[in-house]
Amino acid sequence: MSYPNIQLLIDGQWCDAADGRSLAVFNPATGKEIGRVARAGKADLERALVAAQKGFETWRDMPAIERSQIMRRAAALMRERADANARLLTQEQGKPLAEARAEALAAADIIEWFADESLRVYGRIVPSRFNLSMRQMVLRDPVGPVAAFTPWNFPINQVVRKLAPALAAGCSMLVKAAEETPASPATLIQAFVDAGVPAGVVGLVYGDPAEISSFLIPHPVIRKITFTGSTPVGKQLAAMAGQHMKRLTMELGGHAPFIVAEDADLALAIKIAGAAKFRNAGQVCISPTRFLVHEGVADEFAQGLAQRAASLKVGDGLSDGTQMGPLANPRRVEAMQKLTEDAVQRGAKLLAGGSRGAGDGNFWQPTILADVPLDSRVLNEEPFGPMAAIRRVKNLDEAIAEANRLSYGLAAYAFTRSLKNADLLTRRVESGMLWINTPAMPSAEMPFGGIKDSGYGSEGGPEAVEAYLNVRSVAVMNA
Repeated sequence: MSYPNIQLLIDGQWCDAADGRSLAVFNPATGKEIGRVARAGKADLERALVAAQKGFETWRDMPAIERSQIMRRAAALMRERADANARLLTQEQGKPLAEARAEALAAADIIEWFADESLRVYGRIVPSRFNLSMRQMVLRDPVGPVAAFTPWNFPINQVVRKLAPALAAGCSMLVKAAEETPASPATLIQAFVDAGVPAGVVGLVYGDPAEISSFLIPHPVIRKITFTGSTPVGKQLAAMAGQHMKRLTMELGGHAPFIVAEDADLALAIKIAGAAKFRNAGQVCISPTRFLVHEGVADEFAQGLAQRAASLKVGDGLSDGTQMGPLANPRRVEAMQKLTEDAVQRGAKLLAGGSRGAGDGNFWQPTILADVPLDSRVLNEEPFGPMAAIRRVKNLDEAIAEANRLSYGLAAYAFTRSLKNADLLTRRVESGMLWINTPAMPSAEMPFGGIKDSGYGSEGGPEAVEAYLNVRSVAVMNA
């Protein structure tokens, strides 16, 4: 399947940038240019904002049942086109084709759930304590046009987690998606266009991230910002939004602890650790990164995880049998090399991987480090790659203390057969999401988001829709 050149979507029309500029798109498995993406300038952004305001006024006033039906049609189109969309996603992002197809199909589930949730945006009537002739109403209205900033690691998933609840609430949305992976967001947006969403309700632009964010966030048309990305960039955007009193949802960096208690089912823990750690080559915000394992089972766990890592087939995501694809860009490969070298120099044991793959792509072998010192970079900086850092702990209290030591609080995992331990972990581990004895199971109906420096707000559950609503109080006295 050939890779298309990607345009901007403004006011329901696909178009090149007004000044004709574009950026190259590369296949991370080969390092070769495969296409171009239009680079928006200020003139394009101005047109997109005018369209977003017009689209909001149309969408806001459309009955919820009609909005829901359009969203359901978009979900059906995502299912029909999953195979074709997956091949584009793998070409530009690198993940194995099976993972890409799962991402495309998951988008349909998310859209459908929020299509139904759009029918449940309710207000309420509150009896007056002063006069029974007064009708007091609590109204929930859409906040207005939204600017969404999304990353390259899940280029469909990260857009749909923002777009679906925003549309369910009655908002329009202008998406600034990642230039590295432009085709995948375009396939998602195209599904909504083909489903009949009015012009301007959804828009899509690409370009210089700093230039676009500094233009969109202060603009009076935009009433809410939603961002997924690193904590440092998130803090910069939050500060900018705060200067203009803009609402925010932030899903930021993570450095997820993976706690293995002495009584854990080790076979289960190793199986889940291997699948979670190397999915999308570890380029996952909720990927487990700090493995805090009881000293009594640490060696067995480390050897088991190392064997699993060494057995993985690494290669082009489009090739049969590939279990882990390349990293997104050369910067990630350099980061893996530096983190590995730092850990080993400080005394960590390299049990698997630790080197680049063959070929011209951005490959890095699945890496397992054992007995990693606390002052190593990998235990303090989010690795965002196929690297597991294992550290021994004496007891569960030590594991929890280490899990909470960093400012991150996005996701956490734990394994224990004890209900007492599970209760302690539930109450004391500081993370927005915690999975005990189970893989990460994000779903549309559950909150998805972090605490502490990992952000605030939710991109799942009814809470996600609430983030796009204003709550207003209205009192009417009978004349």
